[in-house]
Amino acid sequence: QVQVVESGGGLVQPGGSLRLSCTVTGNTFKFYTMAWYRRAPGLGREFVGSISSSGSRNLPDSVKGRFTISRDVTKTAMYLQMNSLKPEDSGAYFCKLGVPEVGEYWGQGTQVTVSS
Repeated sequence: QVQVVESGGGLVQPGGSLRLSCTVTGNTFKFYTMAWYRRAPGLGREFVGSISSSGSRNLPDSVKGRFTISRDVTKTAMYLQMNSLKPEDSGAYFCKLGVPEVGEYWGQGTQVTVSS
């Protein structure tokens, strides 16, 4: 059974940094993509970044230069390093494991609040 768990959210001042973690257990798939999404109050879900099973990374322009994605050597955890945070980065951050022709597995989310 696949389980996805996010952690690392919190309250940070503008310009500060946070590191989110996504731990996945039960992932026995060879091909997959791990991705971060966020949802701010009153807004839709926004793609924040992803890393594939081959190591290919994808980040939207809104976070390029500020956010980086990495994973551990066992490929069971993914990290989102967020620097130079802005109030508009606030929201619930979700981790997703996407497996072609199988489906998606989502975590419960972790809250990020950027405020002075």
